[in-house]
Amino acid sequence: MNTNTYLRNLAVGCRGRVVGYEMVSGGYTGRLISMGLTPGTEFTLTRHMPLGGCVEIEVQGCNLSLRKHEADALCIEEVDEESTDIEFYN
Repeated sequence: MNTNTYLRNLAVGCRGRVVGYEMVSGGYTGRLISMGLTPGTEFTLTRHMPLGGCVEIEVQGCNLSLRKHEADALCIEEVDEESTDIEFYN
């Protein structure tokens, strides 16, 4: 099982999965959900902005830039390239 981490700890090109949200003030959870970052959603980290201000991820074909405090509200886990939790049914 993968361990939870922060988005800022992932390297560019790594894949991750949303597993939940930190308890934060400011209502970021609702904003993250409205951007499609619901538990189980997978994404790819595409860029760390200079000076640690923002991170950019690709999720469901869209690029999203998240401020540091928004990114820190996400509980994520790194997804291994060779592992998958998706089961296909006929």
